[in-house]
Amino acid sequence: MTGEFRYQQLEAWLLQGLREQRWRQGERLPSIRTLCREHGVSKATVQHALQRLEAQGLVEARPKAGHFVAPQPAAVAQPVARARIEAPRPVTVSDLLLDIMSRSAAFDLLPDLHTGELPPGVVALNRSIGRALRRQDGESFQYYDEPAGDRGLREQLSLHLARRGWRADPERLCVTSGCQNALFLALMACCERGDVVAVESPGFYGVMQLIQQLDLQVVEVPTSNDKGMDIDALEEVLQRWKVRACVVSPAFATPGGTLMPDSARKRLLALAEVHDLAVIEDDIYADTSLGPVPDPLKALDTDNRVILCSSFSKCLSRDLRLGWVSGARWHGRILHLKLVTQLASSRFVQQGVAEFMADGGFAAHLRRQRTELRERRDRLIALLQAWPAGVRASVPQGGLAVWVELPGAVDTLAVYPEALEQGVVITPGPLFSASGQFKNCLRISFAHPWNGARIAALDLLPQLLLQR
Repeated sequence: MTGEFRYQQLEAWLLQGLREQRWRQGERLPSIRTLCREHGVSKATVQHALQRLEAQGLVEARPKAGHFVAPQPAAVAQPVARARIEAPRPVTVSDLLLDIMSRSAAFDLLPDLHTGELPPGVVALNRSIGRALRRQDGESFQYYDEPAGDRGLREQLSLHLARRGWRADPERLCVTSGCQNALFLALMACCERGDVVAVESPGFYGVMQLIQQLDLQVVEVPTSNDKGMDIDALEEVLQRWKVRACVVSPAFATPGGTLMPDSARKRLLALAEVHDLAVIEDDIYADTSLGPVPDPLKALDTDNRVILCSSFSKCLSRDLRLGWVSGARWHGRILHLKLVTQLASSRFVQQGVAEFMADGGFAAHLRRQRTELRERRDRLIALLQAWPAGVRASVPQGGLAVWVELPGAVDTLAVYPEALEQGVVITPGPLFSASGQFKNCLRISFAHPWNGARIAALDLLPQLLLQR
């Protein structure tokens, strides 16, 4: 048996024990030494199996105590609605998205509610950026940064990605103005006007905006809440139409926070090689993981066709506007396109972020953030339990939101203006589809604390959505 098969076998045995409640919530699992002895495997094999369970939120590691069955949020039924496979089409993004973004409401029901102090990590980040600005010499403001971005930041990003299982060469990284900019450069580099791009459905509305702007066509590939993009459906799409690129979020895809399993990732890359497909990996949510951070899809890329895109906006600050891209075989073209469209990035901001990472501030921030996000997610799931029967919600192990499916007669687009009159901004499901599907769905974020005002806004939604 291969080492991979042995850890998967042990993982399956532990999963069965959890389902059978051999160990109940809060109870300690057998020690690593015991599992090694009883299953005849190495310590590394046991640790790998436990880390995979931890990534799913089923097990939690406690320093010097062992591994315990993680407490689970109150059970809710999982969404079941799936996208239809339809012929490629141009994209027209709804003006409603512009309204939501103009209100800064993508991740908050009450965007005008500003409470609380800055998180310690953001305070430390601001100090690092301030120090970098004060260190600028008298002539530096007269010069542009190199197109690839600050070398020190690229080295820190390389170390950060290496801890996730992919040794990124700093020379193969390019700093961008956020993940949206990275995705834009990636699509421009590998596609031409009229090309077909496969996307997750439901999927990220920002990608739809880019596809519309570049005059490309989109084909929607159904996703599920347990495996992400349906690779069987993707294979059907690739057999029916010539697809140039596939945009996918293997780690906690929005809107449901799905983590794509290894088997699906490998099949995706195999199909990409057969059909000569550029794979654009949107990795922006990986560092919001509530357990160990999953490896990027890029770590499996042996054919140099995965373009990795990410940023700090979901795990640190949405105002930072600092991201990165590793362009695979298209990297040289991406560097040229950045030079043409952006010219350069702010050097002192990059240097401040690099210092923040080198001093351990970023890692400390992520540890605090994961604890807070788990608490907020669990609170949201508990609040949704009080909604009437027939409401389903995803329970993500990362990301910033849950995907809520309501009874089929509900039209969340129609409810949007009514909610707005009450001061509440919802994110209707059709925004996550190029063809207007998912009218009875919406995304609800847990990025912010559930204080009294936000709970009241959430409690108002069933009256608007379900009592029409």
